[in-house]
Amino acid sequence: MTVTATASATATEVSQYLSFTLDRELFAIDIGRIREVLAFTTATKVPRTPDFMRGVINLRGHVVPVIDLRLKLGLSPIERTVDTCVIILEVEVDGERTVVGALADSVQEVVDLAAAQIAPPPRMGTRIDTDCIRGIGRREEQFVVILDIDRVLSAGEMLAVAGGAAAGDVQP
Repeated sequence: MTVTATASATATEVSQYLSFTLDRELFAIDIGRIREVLAFTTATKVPRTPDFMRGVINLRGHVVPVIDLRLKLGLSPIERTVDTCVIILEVEVDGERTVVGALADSVQEVVDLAAAQIAPPPRMGTRIDTDCIRGIGRREEQFVVILDIDRVLSAGEMLAVAGGAAAGDVQP
C-alpha cells in the first residue's frame, strides 16, 4: 500500500519546461537549466571548433559559446529569422556548470508537465542514439521532445566548445 501511495505521489509531480521549436518540431528543456532567452544577432566565429558551434557572444562581459541545436541533433542548420533566439543554459560537465547558448528557431512558452504525461524515450534500436532525450511529453494532441541538456553535448564536445570560447578570449 505504501508503494502505491509513493508511486501516485510521483505521478502527480509537475515539472516546468521551456518549450521551443527546431525545424517545426517542439522540444523542451527543464526550466531550472535556463538562465535567459536572447534575440539572436551575431556570433563571432572561432577557428577549429566543431561544425555545430556557431561562435561566441558577449553576454555582459562574459564570452559564451553558442551552439546550433539543429546541427547537434542531426537536423539541417538553423536559418535565421526574426524569431531565432539564443537560449542561455547551464550545462553540467564533469561536475561543473558551464554557461552555453543554444540556437532555437523560436521559443514558445513555459509548459507544466506531470510525470504521468512524460513517456520514456522510445527504443529505436542500437543505430539511433536517444541518450540525449529525457522523455516524450504529451500536451493535448502534441508531442514535446524533452532534452537532457547535459547529454546533448558529450564531455569531449563541451571541452572543445569551452576551449573555443577561451580561444575567443585571446584571439585578436
